[in-house]
Amino acid sequence: MGRAPAWRRAARLFTAPAREAGIAALRWDLGFYLACLAFALPTALVAEFYGYRVWGNFATAAYGFGVLHSAWLLLSARKGVAPRGLLGSRWCTIAVIALLAMILPLALLVIRRLTGVDWLITPFSWAAQPEVWVIERSADLLLHHGTPYVDVTALGRAPEVNDYTPYGPVMAVFGLPRALFGGTPLTDALTDARWMFALAACACVLGTLKLLKWPKVPVGAAQLALACPLTALTWAVAGPDLAIVGLLVLACALAATGRAAWSGFVLALVVSAKLIVAPAAAVLAVFVLVRRGRGLDWTALTRFASALVATTAAVHLPVYFVDPAAFVEHVFRFPLGMGVVRSPAASPLPGHLIAELGVVGRVAAFALVGAAAVAMLVWLVRRPPANGSGAVLRIAVGLGALILLTPATRYGYLVYPLVLLGAHLAFRVAEASTARPPRSSVRTTSS
Repeated sequence: MGRAPAWRRAARLFTAPAREAGIAALRWDLGFYLACLAFALPTALVAEFYGYRVWGNFATAAYGFGVLHSAWLLLSARKGVAPRGLLGSRWCTIAVIALLAMILPLALLVIRRLTGVDWLITPFSWAAQPEVWVIERSADLLLHHGTPYVDVTALGRAPEVNDYTPYGPVMAVFGLPRALFGGTPLTDALTDARWMFALAACACVLGTLKLLKWPKVPVGAAQLALACPLTALTWAVAGPDLAIVGLLVLACALAATGRAAWSGFVLALVVSAKLIVAPAAAVLAVFVLVRRGRGLDWTALTRFASALVATTAAVHLPVYFVDPAAFVEHVFRFPLGMGVVRSPAASPLPGHLIAELGVVGRVAAFALVGAAAVAMLVWLVRRPPANGSGAVLRIAVGLGALILLTPATRYGYLVYPLVLLGAHLAFRVAEASTARPPRSSVRTTSS
């Protein structure tokens, strides 16, 4: 009997039970936490941003624990010993990372931010990344002017990067608590937008797990979605991407459980917060159409599309009509690198490196984005997603390709495909448990 394909054997490492993973999965754990430690330690020592360095110190301790704990479990497994209690579980390191690399640095940085370092051009003193205070400002602008976008050509001075709000109108919602209740040290600390992002992300995780009937989430899924340095770092110093990807996963869970209209509504909120996730609409539309597996469900697609279009229009149009030019400048031109001020998003990913070669390189980069889009459409048509895990996987691949190939991008955006790949594994486990008949219904008969 032949061996299983390599990709299937690798997948088993991620979906293995926490206490019955075997030596191969424990080797993966050790390698994963070593790689995380290799990211965290230099961040603590040489990062440009103050918040990054604070996170790096906490994360070095967390991932260092992960390396030691995984090595101990691996040695124990080789000796045939199975440690008991919390320390005997692979989830122990996940819990330590959540505490040391996420919750504690966020709390410290929120307190440190009270010293007042926002808007200063001193990255070495920032206790929060600029997107945090930009989003809080956008909420204040929305309350007082009906739009979160300022006219950068009418400031009475040369515009700068932080004058822009490169998000959809929904993103301002996360800054509303600060705009409404901030003003004192206590209320400023409690209404820091990062708490709102974190609460939204956690609520989406709980909502998704409930829709999936509380599957046993594999450790590999938690490693990709939660313990990965990009997730932990984003949680502590910024946060909006985690709230958005959480809502995206929730939209996928709603579609997978037959709630097409609600899926369209949530996806509209996602797209109306950050335009980069718009390609997910095509994947979910195809999934909703073919989900039942018995012909094409045009009724479900109509409900999905109606909710998506109606909600998107209801969110965008009021803001657009207040100042159409400012809306286009902030939401479209600036992220594409075509604004009055050039976007600083310039991580050395393939699309940016190609675009830096000149006009030909920029054309080539956009051609590659177009080719990737065509490839995704072909994949969707020839192999439409048959279940929620398939839809999540296709969104992860599509967004990953877009992030890698877009000229103006940041490596931090890779948190989207990583979290989605973790969600894909959780969806697979949920689908497998649903497909498996309950034990009480299994009977043996003889004749």
